[in-house]
Amino acid sequence: MAITKKRKLAAAKVDKNKVYSLQEASSLVKEVNTTKFDASVDLHVRLGVDPKKADQSIRGTVSLPHGTGKTKKVLVLCTPDKEADAKAAGADYVGLDEYIQKIEGGWVDVDVIVATPAVMPKIGKLGKVLGPRNLMPNPKTGTVTNDVAAAVNEVKGGKIAFKVDKAGIIHASIGRVSFAPEKIRDNSQELLNAIIKAKPATAKGTYLKSIFMASSMSPGISIDTKAFVH
Repeated sequence: MAITKKRKLAAAKVDKNKVYSLQEASSLVKEVNTTKFDASVDLHVRLGVDPKKADQSIRGTVSLPHGTGKTKKVLVLCTPDKEADAKAAGADYVGLDEYIQKIEGGWVDVDVIVATPAVMPKIGKLGKVLGPRNLMPNPKTGTVTNDVAAAVNEVKGGKIAFKVDKAGIIHASIGRVSFAPEKIRDNSQELLNAIIKAKPATAKGTYLKSIFMASSMSPGISIDTKAFVH
């Protein structure tokens, strides 16, 4: 596929042999964006872990100080007594059986699913649909809770979940290219702090192997991992 003139100019601004500071990358990612829409800014963090080992299959949540720039659609699966709380907190969809049927039929037009512990036995059968999309409610990410209002507020306020994939990499959206560089930096720092905090005691060798920042369709910017080793 032919590379456009814009893409060539953007790629020329990134020195592939250089590692950038988080501040430099947060400014540069705005300069090398070639899309006409407000593209997502993502971090890709390669870790020195073995995801096949249960204690090294890292996952967690973090509240980004400046939000993600995207309004997330939230589905709350709960019993009728919790529905009013979920709706008052701003959940986009609230219910149970009708949504279980819709999901079984292939509907997954949501970003986050929150569920109460009481309904989890009913939701278990949706694992094949929700699991691969990282939508399955989980107590570790705060999406299985009786306090559905707090969970919805956190998600709407910029709370994101992260999870290491089979290749040992965490991919996470931390903002948009319209954000000021300082906001991109702050959000990135918050995510990296959470990942560092989640380091398992059994992980050997270098933990942060590489960190790249990129926007949609932009070249990746390598970030200096040494700045995060204490």
